[in-house]
Amino acid sequence: MADASSTSFLPPIVAFCAAAVVAVPIAQKLGIGGVLGYMLGGIIIGPSLLGIIHDPASVRHIAEMGVVLLLFIIGLELKLSRLIQMRKDIFGLGLAQLTVTVAVIAGVGVWAGLSVAGAIATGMAFALSATSIALQILEERGDLQLPYGQRSFAVLLFQDMSIVPLLALMPLLAPFKGEAASWAQMLRETATALTAIAALVVSGLYLLNPMFRLLASLNVREIMTAAALLVVLGSALLMESVGLSMALGAFVAGLLLAESNFKHQLEADIEPFRGLLLGLFFMSVGMGLDLKVLAQYWMPLIGFTLLLVTAKIGIAALLLRASCSNWTDALRAGALLSPAGEFSFVLLPMAAGLLLVTPQQATLLLAIAALTMLAGPLAAKAIEIVIARRAAARAAIMSDLPVPDFEGASGSVLVIGFGRFGQLATQVLLTEGLDITVIDRDVEIIATAARFGFKVYYGDGTQLNTLQAAGADRARLIAICTDGVETTTSIARLVKTQFPLAQVHVRAYDRRHVIDLVSIGVDSTLRETMFSALAFGGGVLRGLGINAERASEVTDDVRRRDEERLILQQTEGMQGVPTLVRPEPLTAPRVTDRALSEETRQAIATANRDRKAVE
Repeated sequence: MADASSTSFLPPIVAFCAAAVVAVPIAQKLGIGGVLGYMLGGIIIGPSLLGIIHDPASVRHIAEMGVVLLLFIIGLELKLSRLIQMRKDIFGLGLAQLTVTVAVIAGVGVWAGLSVAGAIATGMAFALSATSIALQILEERGDLQLPYGQRSFAVLLFQDMSIVPLLALMPLLAPFKGEAASWAQMLRETATALTAIAALVVSGLYLLNPMFRLLASLNVREIMTAAALLVVLGSALLMESVGLSMALGAFVAGLLLAESNFKHQLEADIEPFRGLLLGLFFMSVGMGLDLKVLAQYWMPLIGFTLLLVTAKIGIAALLLRASCSNWTDALRAGALLSPAGEFSFVLLPMAAGLLLVTPQQATLLLAIAALTMLAGPLAAKAIEIVIARRAAARAAIMSDLPVPDFEGASGSVLVIGFGRFGQLATQVLLTEGLDITVIDRDVEIIATAARFGFKVYYGDGTQLNTLQAAGADRARLIAICTDGVETTTSIARLVKTQFPLAQVHVRAYDRRHVIDLVSIGVDSTLRETMFSALAFGGGVLRGLGINAERASEVTDDVRRRDEERLILQQTEGMQGVPTLVRPEPLTAPRVTDRALSEETRQAIATANRDRKAVE
């Protein structure tokens, strides 16, 4: 029997799971979002209340991996070409937000009694925004690809890139550090960081795709998952070793794989770890709140928290409005950027160690940073409510106007399977200019498609997380073009269950397969050989001298009668009548069975006996 010490790790894990299972659904039900639910759950199990977790800092080190994995997935979704297009927002809007916010907060800090150096350090810490909270809210809303989501992400990305300079500038504010030495140190650290980024980029361009191609050919799913984690955590570790943000390293790795055939499979493999660890990070923030400090200084803490959140919303909104965003998007982005960033918990203790602020001031400032992580999502929710009410009021005014006609509007298409059938089907879609995503798990097929300039992603369509990563939940139509009966049926059943709003068109193997697929509820089926066989038969008729018009009439008649029989068989099956699906002639033969050999005669007799026994 195991002793108690061997299971001592279980209570914290059970506490995390229980807090998430209870707090997050309640928060979602109240409409305040999962982020606040995780934080409230952390407060409950933290040292200030139940005390199940005594050292939140130790948990946060592990939980930060959630932010790392989140940035990797964001990198996968953001192509390098898109990043280049965003350069003005990243280096223009991002720099402006950081500079103006630092100046304003530093001014308030001096007014509140901090030293000039301490106020600047506080401004640097509070000007950063919580990447995890902002991106989680955008993900919950599905707004990351909208203009305000992209511009918010650009600012967050610049903040992540500015962490190293901010850390290097902190010693310059300290009264006992020499300026020349600090500048030299900053230059060395910058050169080291740039070298590490260059090494990561070169490795990503020339090593990652060949590695994943080799591993995918082995068809061992857990190895692909291990490789994905190795890439993410290895990139994060490399960046951390040179003083950069781990999240920035993961983002670069994701960006390098954004054009890879394996991006959707990688996203599916990483997603479960990302969700759990990111939730753990939010809980660690809640656990870090000292309720005794809050109770003692509740009035100034709440006052400065509201002031900080309001100021950051106002600054960001004004800057976005000045750069051509509308007021709605500007306020939404400002609310997302209002919580203090994760690196506040690094910069503020560092400021205390350099004697820029006193230990008591650092404790209060850390409490304010944590409170903004609670207040920011609430502010974002409040702004959304106001925007929704204004939109409802405008809709009421315009209710008498004719409703726009969306007939023919096209949406995204997900094609599963890129074999002989899928290749021809996708050519039709591409000719019409549709935006499609194609996944297949055969590495050779993917390589062949790449030689023709066609983009096919590596992914297992039988896995729910792969379908979600490939955009099945956003697809208007899902086309299943796989060639195995069991595989195709399994995918169809999964898609109809998990993505009921999407149309589902399926390649079927034979009549029996069609009936099975219809019973699942798919929207359309096509037997893979039906039209090719009819076309072949028509060609044979024309080859025998029958004119083209008569050949076309015959093939159309055969197709019509075949469809009528299939509908009858489907109807009988749905009514519970046993239906025997077997090859049968649509036209009665003019002669009876005639065997050309004894073996053939015996085979026909056996088949007839079996058929009568079944009937």
